[in-house]
Amino acid sequence: MKAAVYHQTGGPEVFRYEDVAEPSCGPKEVKIDVMAISVEGGDVLARAYIDTGGKSHIVGYTAAGVVSEVGAEVSDLRVGQRVTTLGGAGSHAEQRVVSRFACWVLPDSVSFEQGACIPVTCGTAHDALFEFGRLQAGETVLVQGGAGGVGIACIQLAKQAGATVYATASSAERLARLADLGLDEGINYTTQDLTQEVMRLTSRKGVNLVIDPVGGKVLEQSIASAGRRGRIVSVGTASRDFSKIDVGGLAPGNKSLTGVFLGAEMATARAQEMIGGLLQQMAAGTLNMPIDRTYPLAQAADAHAYIESRQAVGRVILIP
Repeated sequence: MKAAVYHQTGGPEVFRYEDVAEPSCGPKEVKIDVMAISVEGGDVLARAYIDTGGKSHIVGYTAAGVVSEVGAEVSDLRVGQRVTTLGGAGSHAEQRVVSRFACWVLPDSVSFEQGACIPVTCGTAHDALFEFGRLQAGETVLVQGGAGGVGIACIQLAKQAGATVYATASSAERLARLADLGLDEGINYTTQDLTQEVMRLTSRKGVNLVIDPVGGKVLEQSIASAGRRGRIVSVGTASRDFSKIDVGGLAPGNKSLTGVFLGAEMATARAQEMIGGLLQQMAAGTLNMPIDRTYPLAQAADAHAYIESRQAVGRVILIP
């Protein structure tokens, strides 16, 4: 089969489109023919930083496709079903294998492209907002990186929950595209002081909850933007700023900082049901993920480069 692989870390140019061995399906696993791949922020970071010791590596968390083989101990799926999948690696390929618990049947009305965005992108947003962020109706939430996949999912889900939603992005144009998804107020972090703007919007109270997939020094701004007893949820380091941050701003306002990694929850029944529920929301039309661009798998390098240009609004998809 064909796959986008890398042998050493680096920029998008390290990808090679090569023939690789087909993955084998274990007794508790499912094999799929991949139809659409959602390129996640973690995929981009993995390519840049996860050293494989010179071995060929297929990066990628999520892909949707058609079941081509089920393991001997898998009784509730069959060949030919449309599914979406999640795994630690392996999505940037024509075929992939995942554990049964990391595979969900796609509703008929959900496309492969949309379905591929659900497990990591929307699942992370849901956990950050509700399981760990404890968002309640009537509260205020700040979404850092609002034009990214997790940001867009957070905006929709938070608005549906009855929150007032603020979000940051790098341009007025990107913020304008978020208004129809439920954004109440946008903050252009290239021209506005984030914390000052949050305080203006909240009458100096600060927000109840901040979702931060950016990390680094931006996380310090997130802490400063939260109000008394505010909750800050860190879900990544998209900025690639891995410097230590000053958390001294937490104690004076009795604020809390929580890290969230969806992978640590995936084997739980709660997470399984949560992702299944998000698929039903997408089928009902109450949750949507804009697809900014679609690339052939052979052009994985171009897709990653476009993501790193910070122009995308929503997800970038690869098609084998």
